[in-house]
Amino acid sequence: MRVFLSVLLLTQLIACSPNDTASNTLFDESHLRQDIKILSSDKFEGRAPNTRGEKLTLQFLTRSFGEMGLTKPNGKDYLQAVPMISYAASEQQVISLGELSLNNQQDIILNSRHDKETISIRNAPLVFVGYGINAPEYHWNDYRDLDMKGKIALILVNDPGFSHPESDLFGGKAMSYYGRWTYKFEEASRQGALGAIIIHQTKPAGYPWSVVVNSWNGPQQDLQPNNEKANNEETNNTAINNRVNIEGWITFDKAKQLFNNAGLPLKNLLDRASASEINLPLNMTASIAFKNKVEYSTSYNVIATLPGTDQTNEHVLFTAHWDHIGTDKQKTGDNIYNGAVDNASGTAGMLAIARQFIKQIKENGPLARSITFIATTGEEQGLLGSRYYVQHPLYPLDATVAVFNLDSSNIYGPTKDYIIIGKGKSELENYLIKNATRQERHAISEANPEVGGFFRSDHFSFAQKGVPAVFAGGGNQPIDAATSLKKEQMKKNMQGCYHDICDEYREDWDLRGALEDLTIYYQAANELANNHDWPGYYGGTEFYSLRPAHPAITP
Repeated sequence: MRVFLSVLLLTQLIACSPNDTASNTLFDESHLRQDIKILSSDKFEGRAPNTRGEKLTLQFLTRSFGEMGLTKPNGKDYLQAVPMISYAASEQQVISLGELSLNNQQDIILNSRHDKETISIRNAPLVFVGYGINAPEYHWNDYRDLDMKGKIALILVNDPGFSHPESDLFGGKAMSYYGRWTYKFEEASRQGALGAIIIHQTKPAGYPWSVVVNSWNGPQQDLQPNNEKANNEETNNTAINNRVNIEGWITFDKAKQLFNNAGLPLKNLLDRASASEINLPLNMTASIAFKNKVEYSTSYNVIATLPGTDQTNEHVLFTAHWDHIGTDKQKTGDNIYNGAVDNASGTAGMLAIARQFIKQIKENGPLARSITFIATTGEEQGLLGSRYYVQHPLYPLDATVAVFNLDSSNIYGPTKDYIIIGKGKSELENYLIKNATRQERHAISEANPEVGGFFRSDHFSFAQKGVPAVFAGGGNQPIDAATSLKKEQMKKNMQGCYHDICDEYREDWDLRGALEDLTIYYQAANELANNHDWPGYYGGTEFYSLRPAHPAITP
């Protein structure tokens, strides 16, 4: 996943207890390992969309689904075309904010999602807009009385609840969608800003500066405007130009220098922004120039279905993104971002679940509802494949019962607990809790909800449309002292590997817990596939009005 999924999932997504003997026999660990090794091998070149790595990944996935005998949803193949547009900012950039001349990637990283060969901004006023939030339901508007036309917004990461976790502001400790960087660029665009730059801080962002650089360096993909290439230049520019002209991140140290030069200590502004709305001009301007390369292309979701019987039009979905960052030709030596944990492990897990359903049907007969498996593209670039699917579903969303998302599996061994990211949102979680209890595990929320894990992977695209979707797995409490000791050693070996070249498959990974996590998902989906339940979202959650729990209850 891209900046969207916190380091939490690489360092904390630990899995299940081996207490349930039956669950340990459901899945073939050697097959799971082999699939992870293949998908994360150097041969697959980091699985970036629109590369040789994508072609190899699509071949592997379609062959795997074909060998299982799963149905092709469109009757021809397993592929859903996802029209994309790629923007590549040049390495050489001229960037000055006030009196500061900044170095690309070291101090700041900028991109533009406009179809222009040259990005040139001269003397654009800089405006601090606090958290860059306009939330009427919280009576909060950082853009109040501002005209942002021709101006560049400087924005804090996360939301006010991060600094005041004891409060009810924006969900308190847990990040709201208003805290996501994607929202901040969207809102700055709605406000008519020329540009938007987020001030990076490791703790409220949930990842270090290196993750920003690795994720934002190189071509940045998005869905084509109106989901298709525009027919002419005029239409194309009209479709794209509603977005800010430049967007990116600046390090906290350089931001402090910038604000000090303006006579506005950033620490004081942080305190003010956390307590109330704030916006003010810095009385300085920005000049930015760089070349921009734009290319149109098509990537693919891979979709396969196991048809049900009497409720065949109702679908239970599994999602896992097949893509990662690819290669960095600027690096010497190893330059492949193999993405073994993120997300070869989740994709391999989805294949394992599909095989288990095939096995069960052969032994026990067909399911009532259909099961559909979606390996999505472009998750690292902003949930592109899942966003496109919910806009163009092959099966109606109102006939989609639930979504189980797999993104980064446990590699550290069994635990006594089980993490549900964003716990407390929907009735679907009850199926996970029930089956975790069978393994003598207790379900908990993630340790760091302030980094917004719920908004960072493909399940969120479905949640935004009201489809109950879960993202779960792992735990914090190793099952015994030996597992704890090994976990600590492996964490040292994997430290800093999120979105880095060291996210590679290793033979010493302890996948016992991953097998049990797969079992929880499998058993929960199996129950849903054979009943008439339609889980909904609890009252008080963002998605309650789209598909409410019945009766209207809170968790």
